[in-house]
Amino acid sequence: MSTLVYINSRNGLAKNALEAVTYGKKLGQDVVVITTGNAEDAVLAKLGEYGASKVLVDRSVTNDDSQQLTRVISKATETTGANTIVFSHDLVAKAVAPRLSVRLKAGLVAGAIAVPNGDTVKVNVFSGKAFGNVKVTSATKIISLLPNSIQPEAIGSSCAVESFDGEAGTANIKLLDTKVPEGDIPLPEAELVVSAGRGLKGPENWGMVEDLAKVLGAATACSRPVADIGWRPHHEHVGQTGVAIRPNLYIAAGISGAIQHLAGVNGSKVIVVINTDSEAPFFKAADYGIIGDAFEVLPRLTEAVKKFKSSN
Repeated sequence: MSTLVYINSRNGLAKNALEAVTYGKKLGQDVVVITTGNAEDAVLAKLGEYGASKVLVDRSVTNDDSQQLTRVISKATETTGANTIVFSHDLVAKAVAPRLSVRLKAGLVAGAIAVPNGDTVKVNVFSGKAFGNVKVTSATKIISLLPNSIQPEAIGSSCAVESFDGEAGTANIKLLDTKVPEGDIPLPEAELVVSAGRGLKGPENWGMVEDLAKVLGAATACSRPVADIGWRPHHEHVGQTGVAIRPNLYIAAGISGAIQHLAGVNGSKVIVVINTDSEAPFFKAADYGIIGDAFEVLPRLTEAVKKFKSSN
């Protein structure tokens, strides 16, 4: 038996793809990757370093059409004899994994955060406020892995890359427009994030957030009200109705910490909150809290990081 890992390589190999392959390898079976996209074979071969024995490539899927992907992954499951299918828990997985679950009569665990213990998989529940253990008893299992739950591990060498006809069929989606998020580090992949809210009083003050992010090598984010009033682009909005993130460090300045915002960031390993209001609810979720004015604290943090880096 084997583990089949689906990755989207339309824009190269993202960190969540390497996480998914590493996770598949930790399940203790032979790992075969099925991918769609336009990444070159030489790039895909690098997945062998993370545990893949081979990579199957079907470049006929159009615009991540969920019906086409379901057919391709189903065919790959049949061809490889896989009994476990792994996704990264992203928008594609949310659309495809449930369809595939019905098609294959497979148990589905969405949002796993750890390697299974036998047939039991650990997940986040109640928007990350608690953990749940899900037991899967079906012969075929589907698991989607929450990004940044495990670190990619390069343990092998390059693997073979083969063309694969997944019998995708006709596409049902027409692409009208594509907007590429700005910034060097995509939010879902960022290990460090500096975020701010209405406490910064206006978009003209965002330079101090960007300065701290730059010296840290972090991505920038914002609360929903900031995106709604046009201070920052919507792709930077983190929260229940925006992007859910799980960075190693999340710094939030001038954000009160409404439950909707917390739902998107409480998977962060360390949360630092900066706010003038000592009663702000975000302090209850913070690992470290600074009661102070962001206009004073952020520049001082930036200078402290610069000083630390110059002396180390």
